[in-house]
Amino acid sequence: MEARELYQTPPELAGQRLDQVLALLLPEYSRSRLQEWIRDGRVAVDGAQLAASGRLRGGEQICVQVPRQNADAVPAAEAIALDIVHEDADLLVVNKPAGLVVHPGAGNPVGTLMNALLHYDPGLADVPRAGIVHRLDKDTTGLLLVARTLPAHKRLVEQLAAREVHREYLALVQGQIIAGGTVDAPIGRHRQDRTRMAVSQGGREAVTHYRVAQRFRQHTLLRVMLETGRTHQIRVHLASIGHAVVGDPTYSRLRLPAGASAECVAALGGFRRQALHAARLELAHPISDEPLEFSAPLPADMADLLDVLARDTEQAGA
Repeated sequence: MEARELYQTPPELAGQRLDQVLALLLPEYSRSRLQEWIRDGRVAVDGAQLAASGRLRGGEQICVQVPRQNADAVPAAEAIALDIVHEDADLLVVNKPAGLVVHPGAGNPVGTLMNALLHYDPGLADVPRAGIVHRLDKDTTGLLLVARTLPAHKRLVEQLAAREVHREYLALVQGQIIAGGTVDAPIGRHRQDRTRMAVSQGGREAVTHYRVAQRFRQHTLLRVMLETGRTHQIRVHLASIGHAVVGDPTYSRLRLPAGASAECVAALGGFRRQALHAARLELAHPISDEPLEFSAPLPADMADLLDVLARDTEQAGA
């Protein structure tokens, strides 16, 4: 069985290759799989076949014949507790805790958010990736959108591709930042370590805006806004300007404030994940177009760390 899905090329993607546009419209599928579908004739642009390298003008109708998954390929449903921030017939908004992987994969075949969603709503088996349209890293906390129907999935993917979903994060970073700014630097795979990402001239466009929320002696809490959604984008961009996210096991090393209190040293040394939280989402409802806004409070471990840093700053008279 196959699902016939229709998309329209967003005007801002004019000039992009067909496979690049599909990668943005269908982020739940790998680029190689999308290219295979193009070669197999599963993709039509305004009713005609087009090579993967073909350039789009914007506004074309793209029809994709998506093979249905075999029942054996659908991840197992698991009774894992979920923090549901919003629920209606078309949309779920989930507040993801630290330590929960979003999709099953190598090393994490079960115990993921997808497994939990399939238990919560078995109907999500009929939606690509159980309705998950964007990702958070395993140890990043906060808000995730989940489409419960194919029309909602299509519209959410289009909104993300058109940068119409406003995403705001809270990030605790090393060093003092005086004012906000923007990092506009492409991101690609690290040349030596393929498990890491890096700022790379051959990478994909990536834009991150940040504003100062709170200053500590040698740390800063930032409000971070994404224009694009690349893998590890916030973590890579902030590390690239010398302000790595506290606790990040991949892109930072532990740095303790000179003369820090014993409490501060213990709190920073014991924080073993990136201090990054997806705090706010703004979007149009995928079916009704009603404006929606959601927020999630800081998780306890990150809130406790900020309290310790605030006390250390006060004691130092900074």
